[in-house]
Order: sequence, then structure tokens, then C-alpha cells
Amino acid sequence: MPDPLSEHALVVDALRLAAAEAESYLATIDNAPVRPGGDAKLPDGPLPREGVGSLEALKELIAASREGATRSSGPRFFHFVMGGGTPAALAADWLASAIDQNAYNWISSPLASRLEQISLNWLKELFGLPAAWSAVLTTGATMANFVGLAAARRWWGLLNGVDIEASGMSGLPPMTILSSGYVHVSALKAVAMLGLGRDRVRTLSRDTVGRIDLDAMASALRERGSEPAVIIVNAGDVNTGDFDPLAEIVTLARQHRAWVHVDGAFGLFAAVSPKTRHLVEGLELADSVIVDGHKWLNVPYDSGFAFVRDPVTQAGAFDVSAAYLGSEAAARPVFGNLGPEMSRRARSLAIWATLRAYGRDGYRAMVERHLGLAQRVADQVDAAPDLERLADVSLNVICFRYRPADMAEDQLDDINRRLGQLVLEDGRVYFGTTVYGGKVCFRPAIVNWRTREEDVDLIVTTVRELGGRAVAQVERARARL
Repeated sequence: MPDPLSEHALVVDALRLAAAEAESYLATIDNAPVRPGGDAKLPDGPLPREGVGSLEALKELIAASREGATRSSGPRFFHFVMGGGTPAALAADWLASAIDQNAYNWISSPLASRLEQISLNWLKELFGLPAAWSAVLTTGATMANFVGLAAARRWWGLLNGVDIEASGMSGLPPMTILSSGYVHVSALKAVAMLGLGRDRVRTLSRDTVGRIDLDAMASALRERGSEPAVIIVNAGDVNTGDFDPLAEIVTLARQHRAWVHVDGAFGLFAAVSPKTRHLVEGLELADSVIVDGHKWLNVPYDSGFAFVRDPVTQAGAFDVSAAYLGSEAAARPVFGNLGPEMSRRARSLAIWATLRAYGRDGYRAMVERHLGLAQRVADQVDAAPDLERLADVSLNVICFRYRPADMAEDQLDDINRRLGQLVLEDGRVYFGTTVYGGKVCFRPAIVNWRTREEDVDLIVTTVRELGGRAVAQVERARARL
């Protein structure tokens, strides 16, 4: 196959082929097994000297996706707190690929930049954040955490008399970073990438599940005296949906020189409903806040948002310039200089489209429907004699384990671990195991816009149905030892 130019006339044919397959995929996604039955079969080996052409390549890709793609955008995928793509977001994301904008600045794409500006303003309204805050779209929670904590690092460096972005961190003392045991690995990864040392994050917990010890945090801040510190507040623990007490932490931080960074990857959506708004009380008093878009906003992967109280601090952490990049009017933000990426997909199209399509009331209705579904599952767990709920359901995550009668405690972890494998292999619903309070358990999370009662009812049904098989398999394995 020669130069791609030779297939100039096949662009529409290629798009129609992809559209037809997407339509077929979406037509069955509500009831299809989450894990397909086969393995993706793809050509392997060295890069071919001659290609097969666009249509043939797409046909191979389609065949592989039918066999190997999890139905993670469907209503029964409860693993990893993953949403799907609303109709408006999905279609707009296709458009973003077709028009292929670089959302670095207004010169590269006035459309993408203006949509990003509008979308971020709408998101601030949705979450109750001050309009004057700075903000930027990112690839997800990890890079959003990176943005917020990079701003915190600049603030900390300047208080120590150093412009870190210009001079580096040589000679500076280690940063004091405090959090609860709920701190997420994405925040730890961001801390590591910023050169602050993930082992420098001090978790202050009052129990084995990670709930924060405020007295210990107050003592740690007093020990630092006038030295600045950073506090990572967790709005939505991945195992339970539990929240650090944000308002109390902000009050404590203001008694010292402490930057408050809120990791609200999915939990920030508690702000959308009056039923759960109290969980993020004090949010507007924080210094930086992050949230994922491909979770409860239900836009396609990948998408995240970072919000920073001080626009100057955020810009200082990422600002660059070059003659060829052009200059912008002061009133126009250069979003490529507010985060780590300069080459940026136009994620704003999908975000703007879904917010425009459904508005504040639409998202409130969806969140409250999911809150009700989570409580429905919790009630089913509580009613089952062989299941044990391990935590309150404060938001959308149900933490529980299989516990058959007369089963010894020291056998439960192996049984639940094996049961988790069986649930994934079964594929009717999809969620794996975690460890909470030293116990192996499940933590399905409900965030997909498609999810209904009949979908969540399969959670308890499937676990109980497969539980006996897990017990038998573990007992056979032990007998062979």
C-alpha cells in the first residue's frame, strides 16, 4: 500500500465502517456480558513493509474489538469507578476526532479554547466553586492532581524564597505533606512525578480503614511551626465513598500555613445534590480541587479537571513562551500553559456538549438516581444471610464481602479473592476485590448513566450464586496442599 494520499477518497467509507460497528456495539451494550468470551486476535510480529489499507485494517480492528473489548462503557461495569459516554458526549467526542483541534491556545483553536473556557465556568457553577478560580482540562485525575499539587509546590517554594520552576528544588527542605489513610495512588503518583517523594506523604489515621486523625494532623502542623505544609483532602474514598471532613481540615489549615488540595475524582459530584452537598462543605475555601470527567460526568476517556484558587500561582507553575507560539490577549487564557500538556486533544467539545445537553438538573437527577441504586444494593446485602456489609454507603460505593455461615474468619480472604475472579470471568457484572480494614472484599461503584435497577440487582445475585463455587474451589485447593 503506497502513500496514504492514495486513499483520500476512502475517508468517508472508513468513517461509515466505524460508525456501523459502533452502532452495533451500542445496540447490545445494555445486556451484553461485560467480559467478552474470546481473546482479541491481532496480527503480530514485525511492522509490515506494505500495509493492507485503511478498510482492511479497520475490519481487523473491529473483529478484535468484538472479541477483546470489555463493555466498560455499559451499565454493568462497576469496577474502578468508570462511567460511560452520554449520547451528547459520545457524539461530540467523535466530532473532536474529526476536526482534530490542538487546544493549546486561541491561535491553534479558538473553538476548543472558547469551549474549554465556557465548560470550566459551567463546572465551577455545578460544583459550587468561585468563578474567579483558575482551571484547566487534563487527561484525568492523575494529571489533575499533578496540576493542583504543582501549584502547591510553587506556593511552597516561593514561601521558602525559591522560584522552583526557574531554579529547581536544590537546597530546599523536604515538603511536609499530610493526608488521611484514604489518600489515592493517583495523588501519590503526582507527588512522585513532582519530585516531592511519595514516601514524604504522612498519613494520619485513627483506625485501620484510614479515617483521618484530626488531632494528629493538628499536632503535626504545630510541630512545623511557621513552615508551610500541604494537606491532601480525600473527597470520596475508593473503597467506601467516605469523605475526609473538609470543613474541619480547612479551618485547621487556616490556623497554619497550609495549602489544602482536594482530591475529588468522583466524590466531588456529591456537590451536585442537596442530599450529599454536606459531604463537601467548605470546598470553596480550599486552594486546589480536582475531579475526573470520565467518571460521573460520563464523558469518554480521557478527561479530568483541575481548579486552583490563585490563577497566578497555577500559571507560574506551567507558563512557557516561544516566538513561534504567538501572543494572546491578556483576557484569553492559554490553557496549554495551565497544565503539563501543550499538545492537547479538544476534550472541551464532549464536556461542553454533555453539560449543554443535560444541564444542572439532568446531572442532579442522574446522581440522585445512582445514590438510590447504591442504597438498593446495600439493602440487598444487609438482607442476605451470607453477605456482610463493611461500611456505610455515604455515596455510590457499596463495600461488602461474602461470608457464609460457620466459615472461619481465616478462610474468608481466600474465598472472597477467588469469588472476585469468578465474578470477573462470569461477566454478567464486573467488579473486582479490594482490601478494606484488612479484609478482602468487593466495592462496586455506580456511576454509569445507563445503569438501572435490573443492572444493580445482578450484583448480589451473582455474588451469592458464585459463592458456593468459590468455597468448593478453595477447599479443593487446600486439600491438595
